[in-house]
Amino acid sequence: MITLDIRAIKEILPHRYPFLLVDKIVELEPRVRIVGIKQVTINEPFFQGHFPEAPVMPGVLQIEALAQVGAILALREFEDRANKIPFFSGIENGRFRRPVVPGDTLELEVIALRIGSKVQKMQGYARVNGQITAEAQIMCVIGDRP
Repeated sequence: MITLDIRAIKEILPHRYPFLLVDKIVELEPRVRIVGIKQVTINEPFFQGHFPEAPVMPGVLQIEALAQVGAILALREFEDRANKIPFFSGIENGRFRRPVVPGDTLELEVIALRIGSKVQKMQGYARVNGQITAEAQIMCVIGDRP
């Protein structure tokens, strides 16, 4: 089983703080499945406005975190991945099940449905303590970096 720390993640993904939403990869089966972790802390910039008195991680950022984990799974297949960038192209059946709050460890599981040379389709599940917080089918297109 392959694991990746934040340095290895930054070598694959073009995202950077404050928009890099993956701290580590704890499981990776190439072309099949990947599991990442996001440690949710009160220091996240989005908590300043969502919501200061009752901080909740926005559901759309949970989906973005799933997409970033999926992008790691997809981009690892490209030898020239330093020249590639993943673009979100679709979300289907997105559901939000429970709030994610500071102190939670968000587990991000993504299962490949289609890994192609350009288009990727994956099923993602975000969980805290085994409970699904968000889920969606996510699609992306792998393009060339400008």
